[in-house]
Amino acid sequence: MALPIVQSAVAAGLAWVIATDVFDHKQAFFAPIAVVLCIGVGLGRRLRRVAELVVGVSVGIGVGDLLVSAIGTGAWQIALVVALAMTVSVFLDGGALITLQAGSSAVLVATLLPPGGHGGVNRMLDAFIGGLVGLATVVLLPGDPPGITRSHGQRIFAELAAALSGAAEAHTRRDAELAERSLSRARSTQQTIDDFRAALAAATEIAAFSPLRRRRRRRLGRYSTAAVPLDHALRNARVLLRRTVAAIHAGEPVPEPILTALDELAGAAVLLGRELADGQEPVRSAGKLRETAVLLDLSQSAAPSGHSAHVVFAQTRSLTVDLLEATGLDHESALAVLPPPPAAEPGLGARPGSDGAESTDSGTTDPRNDH
Repeated sequence: MALPIVQSAVAAGLAWVIATDVFDHKQAFFAPIAVVLCIGVGLGRRLRRVAELVVGVSVGIGVGDLLVSAIGTGAWQIALVVALAMTVSVFLDGGALITLQAGSSAVLVATLLPPGGHGGVNRMLDAFIGGLVGLATVVLLPGDPPGITRSHGQRIFAELAAALSGAAEAHTRRDAELAERSLSRARSTQQTIDDFRAALAAATEIAAFSPLRRRRRRRLGRYSTAAVPLDHALRNARVLLRRTVAAIHAGEPVPEPILTALDELAGAAVLLGRELADGQEPVRSAGKLRETAVLLDLSQSAAPSGHSAHVVFAQTRSLTVDLLEATGLDHESALAVLPPPPAAEPGLGARPGSDGAESTDSGTTDPRNDH
């Protein structure tokens, strides 16, 4: 949070100097405003933000100048100008920033800037100056892209490990309440995924803009590779925990090799998180996941009985594939690491883990999770 504040402060002052001293604008208040809107306290999509800013200013000033020149200023004139400016921006398929900026620009034209003068053109130029200065500041005073992503990524791996180890412990202790607590915690992880993806997009943008951070692209590439599989893994973990609760209530035992595999998956998730955070190739975590595949092969000789226990086994397979993909394997190569799945028991269907629980927990069903 401190870096965007410093960037905004430095760039706002610089934009004011450029607009007033270089372009001789007497009311260059919008140049530093544009800087703050461009950089903000959030990261990501700055080029689009600058474009929307300038478009919104242009629409607001254009509509405002035309109307104010004809109808003058006053309460009802301001209301009409704002309504028309925002309507035009909506019909132009503008985003929220364009629409809001069009409205605020129209207000300023109707109240502060004399109609028919050069104030409107100058303000559009000030918006452009502020946007460019904001972008230049981000390039010259960049953050740490891997650092932005690292903290968010670590939370995902920690939550995934907690879900997996919680499921294993709940089965071992036959503790349905523990499983339910783990499920409740896992259900709150979607925001963690969304925050991670937003941070990854911002970090990728910084690395693309700033030549000082381009060497970090490989590390960011590993996080990008892991992002979608991690989302799938957390969704599958929620399904697994739902069926864990059901299996414990139904008295359906889960073979010990599967529980060991769940603990191994939790350890592999933590290890993968560390390797990505340290900028290492995920070699050790990939090896640990291959060992987990061997455990799943052994567990097939003692396949679980009962619907929920069988789904737990199937979701453990799915999670192993998800984490293998997170290490960089493509889907087919990850599937090839695991032994062929056992034939589905009568009534269980051909898609393990697709009993409706996943759509209940996550809102979607991953069509690839039929491994």
